[in-house]
Amino acid sequence: MQKREQGKQSGAPGGSATPSAKRGRPFGSGTNSSLAAAAAAAVGDSIAPSTLLGPSLQVHSAFAEQNNKRIVLALQSGLKSELTWALNALTLLSFKEKDEVRKDATPLAKIPGLLDALLQVVDDWRDIALPRVLTKAPRVRSLGANSAVTGFGNGYETLNSGDSIPHPSAGSGSSNKDVSAQKSSTKPRPSGWWFEEDGLFNLDEEGRAEKQLCAVAASNIIRNFSFMPDNEIAMGQNRHCLETMFQCLEDYVTEDEELVTNALETIMNLGPLLDIRIFSSSKPSYIKMTEKRAVQAIMGMLGSAVKAWHCAAAELLGRLILNPDNEPFLLPFAPQIYRRLVDLMSFPAGDAQAAAIGALYNLAEVNMDCRLKLASERWAVDRLLKVIKTPHPVPEVCRKAALILENLVLEPQNKPLLLAYENAFAEMLFSDTRYTDTFARILYELTSRPSSKVASARGIWGM
Repeated sequence: MQKREQGKQSGAPGGSATPSAKRGRPFGSGTNSSLAAAAAAAVGDSIAPSTLLGPSLQVHSAFAEQNNKRIVLALQSGLKSELTWALNALTLLSFKEKDEVRKDATPLAKIPGLLDALLQVVDDWRDIALPRVLTKAPRVRSLGANSAVTGFGNGYETLNSGDSIPHPSAGSGSSNKDVSAQKSSTKPRPSGWWFEEDGLFNLDEEGRAEKQLCAVAASNIIRNFSFMPDNEIAMGQNRHCLETMFQCLEDYVTEDEELVTNALETIMNLGPLLDIRIFSSSKPSYIKMTEKRAVQAIMGMLGSAVKAWHCAAAELLGRLILNPDNEPFLLPFAPQIYRRLVDLMSFPAGDAQAAAIGALYNLAEVNMDCRLKLASERWAVDRLLKVIKTPHPVPEVCRKAALILENLVLEPQNKPLLLAYENAFAEMLFSDTRYTDTFARILYELTSRPSSKVASARGIWGM
């Protein structure tokens, strides 16, 4: 049995020595690729390296250092024009094609306060996306608090020439001082207030859609940053970041699909370094996320019918279990996890099978109870054998499936269940030379040390 510590150090879902490959797609593959269309004017000129099939945008080497404060302040301002410029610039700074020849993407450490500023953009959308009973109190904003309009939606149309500064909404992020001052004012509210986020009619759907696009673009940038090894520790230990991402997973039924996908891929990239106990630590909390809610959010994604979501959730569980500190929070959900992972092995998609087997491989190495529950799960052994016999197009997946069977047979209480598959194991022993050693050890464990008299009688080849 391989050591779990090796897998924990390397971060590989299968416990191998090679680092785990991170998942994802280019930023421009989603529905919001238009946000990056105007970035060339802000951060560089368009070039076409000979090694690429399409054009690429060159980012100036000193752009992040020269504009780091401006980028953060633009994100904090809440103004549409400033947010658009900052998001476009950060999209280019955070993303790098696999075979691109330009310089490495800019790490978070070069722009202090950037992660919190990006999370604030997502939180601003989350505030107005939540029902009124769940809307949080206004945040203190240092910039843009005195702006009559932010540029989002129909702000210019609803503000009349004779009106004063509109009353800010609950999710607009204005300061508490301004709110208290306006509550004590005896002047009537401006007519434009009726059309604002907390107004009577709330007709500014265009403004909501624009803020949603900004939140999705910010989540894309956060996801891109999570691919960079320099950012893993900073992001994995940032409670605000993890709480926001897990809350997006919780609301996957109503939230934007790309925002949920970006949040899931961000958490998965940080999985090998993630300690769920951070939600009960002394670090400041923004959303009051708990360890149980976090695991339940992952289980919701695992049970989703969306292929990208349940595959990523299965892979995330396989990475989280590598950290022994996460076991007390994951193992209470073990029966539901095993049932769903066994279901995923029956899917025709190779990605679903690979993700399920990778997670089961790590779970089977945790303790005896995990191996007993997995062996007793209906169809578990049948589908593991089917993946090997088919076989799966990736040989490593077949190898892990065979090793899972070997881990199961090491428990004496599993032998009566596995003896029913003795002929299938013998057939695999002689038919596939790649796994001869593994199935030879399985048959040896089944027949050399019988756990009962019934097992002794049945453990003879040919009977």
